[in-house]
Amino acid sequence: MTDLLEQAITKLKSLPARQQDIMARMILEELEDEQRWDEAFSRSSDKLAKLAATAMAEYRAGKTQELDPDQL
Repeated sequence: MTDLLEQAITKLKSLPARQQDIMARMILEELEDEQRWDEAFSRSSDKLAKLAATAMAEYRAGKTQELDPDQL
């Protein structure tokens, strides 16, 4: 366990039980969300590579334009 994580856990232990549970749920949800993203990206690497290749081909062919944040 890292020092920073140990510090966080020490602070969490000082909170009332209700707040500890809220923080624990937030951490668990974040970890589960990260796992879902990792799984989704691992299944879609071929699709992402094809999309990137298409985008680069369009760029090289002059079919793209610079993004203007003021026009969003």
